[in-house]
Amino acid sequence: MVGYKFMGKAHSHAYRDLPFYFDCETEPVLQALAGRDEEGVKAAAEKMGWLSYETDWRRLIERDDIDLIDIVTPNNTHAEIAIAAAEAGKHILCEKPLALTMEQAQRMYNAVKKNNVIHMICYNYRFSPAMQFAKKLIEEGRLGKIYHMRATYLQDWIMDPKFPLVWRLTKEVTGSGALGDIAAHSIDLARYLVGEFDEVTGMMETFIKERPVAEVSGGLSAKSDSSVMKEVDVDDASAFLVRFENGAMGVFEASRFAGGNRNGNRFEINGSKGSIRWDMESMNNLEVYFADDEAGLQGYRNITCTEEQHPFADAYWPAGHIIGYEHTFINLMTELMKGLSEGYSPSPNFDDGIKNQEILAAIEKSVETRGWVKVEQMKLVENV
Repeated sequence: MVGYKFMGKAHSHAYRDLPFYFDCETEPVLQALAGRDEEGVKAAAEKMGWLSYETDWRRLIERDDIDLIDIVTPNNTHAEIAIAAAEAGKHILCEKPLALTMEQAQRMYNAVKKNNVIHMICYNYRFSPAMQFAKKLIEEGRLGKIYHMRATYLQDWIMDPKFPLVWRLTKEVTGSGALGDIAAHSIDLARYLVGEFDEVTGMMETFIKERPVAEVSGGLSAKSDSSVMKEVDVDDASAFLVRFENGAMGVFEASRFAGGNRNGNRFEINGSKGSIRWDMESMNNLEVYFADDEAGLQGYRNITCTEEQHPFADAYWPAGHIIGYEHTFINLMTELMKGLSEGYSPSPNFDDGIKNQEILAAIEKSVETRGWVKVEQMKLVENV
């Protein structure tokens, strides 16, 4: 694995706990962790159970005892690492979004296809039992024809103007702000549940134009005593409208300035026969409404998705005993292990990653042109 902080911790925990809950033909062995700071990566490797460490990720690519490269680094490093890994015949799990630009994403996509390696992208929210059950209800036609999806992803961790300029607030490192970091999750869930995007129109805003340079940072926290200020060149908030290819309408909002929202990943989908609602902060629950319920008893019901009938739930605890954020990664990596055993790339993979990148690019173009943009216009070449 390359990187070891916020997502490195989440991924390491998932690899270690996966065999405890699931019986897979392929099981992860935590061979080596890579990071530039030797003291930091050594301590992380010891704490998180890695057998060795490297201070240059290229050494991981060269090692014969490593089959899979897990990329949990900032977005500007994804392309170089993934392409080198693919060319060396290593399988790949990459954090989202896939890349900074469509050009990078296309090169990554071409590399995994050309070298025939297994690939996944870490859109972990797909893998809560409630989300999987929502997918099942939609596929069974329980909601009928889908009319609407409205989704919000709201946070508030950078509202303080004195919060430092961490890498997620620098375009050359992250690509975009709230759009690429958190709206990307909403886009993936929309594609997973409703379908492909046809066209988009959006707006973005940066509320705090300058911030002090970060001195110490990790995860979503940082410290700075610096008086040196630098420009914030990514969005603090974004909003966009969507027309899906199947005719449904979508309304999306992502903001890091929504006070009181720590991780408010939420959506509602309305169809001709019913509706569903989900909130990450109550991730075990799915609210469901069916139009054919008896008059006088109609309304949303709250389903706690911990029964053995709910996807992945039977691997954990008795009904009513809830699971958490970390289990979405375990479930995702269970699918990855199956793919490695059987020779296929489970979804979401780089096919999904490049489609999401096209949507992000279309939204950014729509902001520039102040109009509607067809997503297909963002394609560089036909996917091979």
